[in-house]
Amino acid sequence: MLLVDDENDILLVFKKSLEAHGYLVDIFNEPRNALINFKPDYYDVILLDVRMPHINGFDLARAIWQKQPTARICLMTAFEIYEDEAKKVFKDLKTHCFLKKPMTPKALIEHIEKHLVNA
Repeated sequence: MLLVDDENDILLVFKKSLEAHGYLVDIFNEPRNALINFKPDYYDVILLDVRMPHINGFDLARAIWQKQPTARICLMTAFEIYEDEAKKVFKDLKTHCFLKKPMTPKALIEHIEKHLVNA
């Protein structure tokens, strides 16, 4: 799993919780580094924060899809955003997974398993 968020606290809490549930997790707090180190066909699930410096989550998702069109990406945000509205603005957005922060690690794991792993 790839997890990209500019908030280190979130990265560390989610990484620890996900790894406790058996997931292998690579984390990046800088989206440019995540893109440079991205390995196509390596990650089963990719979680991206929407608001990050230098590259936002939407643009990072597009760049990842250029490298791997089948990547399963979930976008996370602390701001009100709805999938239908995002798809109106970002017409090439393929993701069907949006998460509202803050969320508990348990809620994150349940969402990942329902919408990404077992979808």
